Amino acid sequence: MFKKYPIPVPVIVLLIASLACNQSGTVVPPDPNAAQTAIVETIIAIQAQTTPSEIPAEAMPTLELPTATASLSTTPESTATPTTPQISVSVDTFCRVGPGKEYEKVGILLVGETTEIVGRDAFGQYWYVRNPDVGAEFCWMSGEYASISGNVFVLLVQTPPAASITDFSATYRWLGQCSSNWWVNIRLQNLSGGVFKSMNLIVRDITTNTVRSTVANNFTNTDGCSPPETVESLIQGSGLLISSPEFGYNLDGHNMSAEITLCSDVNLGGGCVTKTITFTP
Repeated sequence: MFKKYPIPVPVIVLLIASLACNQSGTVVPPDPNAAQTAIVETIIAIQAQTTPSEIPAEAMPTLELPTATASLSTTPESTATPTTPQISVSVDTFCRVGPGKEYEKVGILLVGETTEIVGRDAFGQYWYVRNPDVGAEFCWMSGEYASISGNVFVLLVQTPPAASITDFSATYRWLGQCSSNWWVNIRLQNLSGGVFKSMNLIVRDITTNTVRSTVANNFTNTDGCSPPETVESLIQGSGLLISSPEFGYNLDGHNMSAEITLCSDVNLGGGCVTKTITFTP
């Protein structure tokens, strides 16, 4: 009897492949570039595994370069912001509605005080300032006794108001008498838009070359032997009667002249106007 031996599976596979080749009768030639292609594919695969497509930003090393420090700096040092211009005085100084003594006083800056400067005149002689007193908000001060601090180059030139026209008329009226004393009475009429507060009166007897004069911060009229009446100022558009100092003799028939100076401020300050008249009582 024959023994049965099992045929290994690998042998069976080889036999089937051999039969298939013999049946077709065709032999496939080897690819001459197969080895080179395999090498290239192998290199590409290795590069794909070892070369990352993108390096994370946080993984990038930070390179810090040393900062050079110059021994000399050409940049100028910063300066402090200019302060608001201020004015002080070494002598008490009036503040007026315009740049000049012909303008009315509206305030005064005392020694030791300061106030803000907000403008200037075109010649740099007067400053337009905040009024240190109650009244007008701004006024003009002379720089004669002034000390200035702060940046004045930013100040604009201010146009001052036109000076008020100061004018008056004077007319001889009559002689006054009390006992053996004689004087002349003169009527004054204010023709300006301002007020007169002081007066200088010079009366001359041309016939005898005798002079009487007075300076006053008021206006006085004497009527006979009654006490004299005094008015402090001559206001706009008004008139009043003033009396000259006394002469110790009768002036009737004498050639006379009177020089009258009226000023818009006391002590012959501010704007002043002078008129001269001649007459014969």
